[in-house]
This record gives sequence, structure tokens and C-alpha cells, in this order.
Amino acid sequence: MKIAVTGLNNVDNPGPGVPVIRGIKEAENFKGELIGLLYDSLEPGPYMEDIVKSSYIIPYPSGGLDNLFERIKQIHSKEKLDIIVPTLDSELFGFTKLAPRLSELGIKTFLPSTEQLLLRGKDKLAAFCEDNDILVPKNILVSSANDVYKVSSEFDFPVAVKGIFYDAKIANNLDEVFSAFKSLSSKWGYPIVIQEYIKGEEYNVTTLGDGEGNTIGAVAMKKLYVTDKGKAWSGVTIYNDKLIELSKNIIRKIKWKSGAELEFMKEEKTNKYYLLEMNPRFPAWVYLSVAAGQNLPYSLVELALGKKVKTMEKYEVGKLFIRYSWDLITDIKQFENISINGEMHNG
Repeated sequence: MKIAVTGLNNVDNPGPGVPVIRGIKEAENFKGELIGLLYDSLEPGPYMEDIVKSSYIIPYPSGGLDNLFERIKQIHSKEKLDIIVPTLDSELFGFTKLAPRLSELGIKTFLPSTEQLLLRGKDKLAAFCEDNDILVPKNILVSSANDVYKVSSEFDFPVAVKGIFYDAKIANNLDEVFSAFKSLSSKWGYPIVIQEYIKGEEYNVTTLGDGEGNTIGAVAMKKLYVTDKGKAWSGVTIYNDKLIELSKNIIRKIKWKSGAELEFMKEEKTNKYYLLEMNPRFPAWVYLSVAAGQNLPYSLVELALGKKVKTMEKYEVGKLFIRYSWDLITDIKQFENISINGEMHNG
């Protein structure tokens, strides 16, 4: 079996691809090869030992789905891919639209529908939560500098300013809101989300839905150290009945199909949980779920293959992850292969 995975940009703002691959490779039943699909020849994943057998550059979905499909056909003619696992928010709409055409080639996926992706989007999530009695911070959408002036009249400072796909900044006054608005809109486009700031402790849940409303597994984590980009650099598994049940309820309401990350804030004053975001893919810390006893990445592979997968309830509490930097040393010929020829093979 050959499985292709995207998101191998394992840097200070890491993609989920490498931890997803690690989970798949460690499954007892897995026998096969992992293929890396890259958007940049300097993504570290392909140069890491024992991560992928081969790697290929692919075009961004924003450059046209036909171009992406033709490139995947070329790769498929060489590798005979069985499954593709996209792991980045910004590519999921494109791969979801391509899923029927990939299926005709014999390539399986396990992806949310376009409707599900729209429903959990940062610009739509608040309405979904309000309709389903799920606590969510107040937010507004801004698409122009004039809209930013609404912030002072509708929110107390500080506020969270969020890009439509990635990134968030905390703004303590209107000037900082303008600065964050310009920075995020130039990078990710419009709209920008202005969200009420909830003071409290943040908890994250990585989970997997089967598309029928069932939660295959869910593991909760508390961040211990956060980078300046807001990314967890260390965290520990915790268990909280209320948090897990709330996550299962969200998966059931949306009938989510695929991996996801739910970001919650436990408000300091009330101890109530607010849903901040629902990311439509596994987080970069998903390997922690594997270490804790729930191999969610491999379960997704089994679902893509049409297998019946048992739900997982238990996991080990107190499992800690700590990220670290490591200088990879490789030969310039490997970089030349991927940057000039668009592919690289290990071993």
C-alpha cells in the first residue's frame, strides 16, 4: 500500500504531515510506503530519516485544480497511490472537489464535504454554535478598514484578530487591531475575524469523525508552552468528561468526516468551555494521541479503505510532548533533485 501525505513543513509553525506519517508507520497492521507531497523543496519532512520513501512537488490548489489533478496523475503513474491524506486547511477545499476524480484513478481519500468545511469555517462557526447551544465567543467579520472601526463600539479590549485560514494576534487597542488586520489580510485575504477575548485556560482536542456522527477517538491536551505564533511547543494529555463529551457532540451535530482539532477556552470566572475554533484536519501535535494509545492517523487510513473501525474511549493521561530543533544535514544533490526535477527518492 502506498499513502501520500501533504504538510511536511516541520518548522516553527509545523504542518501535521510528519506526525501523521509517524502514526501510520507505527501501526502494527501497516505494511507499505509513505510518499510526501510538497509545495516547497525546503520542507524538512523529505530530508528526515525514515519518514517518506519518495517526495514530489505539487502545485497549490489555488493555481487551478486541473493542474493539481494532472500532477497527481503523473505521480500516480509512477507510484500507484492507494490513498492521499491532505493535512493543511488551505488545500482541503481543493482536494474535496477533486475527490471524485481521484477515486476514478483508484486513489482513496477520507475528507469532509464542502458543506462541512464551510460550516466550521471561522466566518460561520459562531452561527452553528449558537444554533446548537454551544458556547462561543462573540465575533464579527471585517473586510475593510472602515469595518475595523466597529470594534471599539462592539468589544472590550483586548480582542483576538484571526486570519480566515491561519494565524491570530491579540490586539489591546484599535491601532493594534488595524496593524493585525493589515498583516493578516495581506497574507490570507478576507474576511478577517474579530473575536471576543475569553480569559482562561486553553484546551485542545484532536478527534476523528466517521462521517455518520460517530467519534472514532478523541484525545484532550493542555498546552504547557506556546510560541509567539500561538503554537503548542509542549503539552500534556488530560482527561475531562465534559470536554470529551462536548467534542463528541460537535462531531455528531456536523457528522464530521475526517480528523479535526477543537480549540476550547475554559473561562476563568465561570469554568465554562467556549469553542474558539474547529480546525478541519489533525493538528501538528496529533502524534501525542498515538503515544497516548489512540492512533487516529492510522484509523483515518482504515476508514479511507472502507474498513469498520472500532471507537476508542480510553487513552493515557499525563503523556507529555516537547518539540525541539534539530539541524538536518543532507547532500545538495537531494535538494537539486526536488527543486529541479520535482521529485526526490530516499534509499
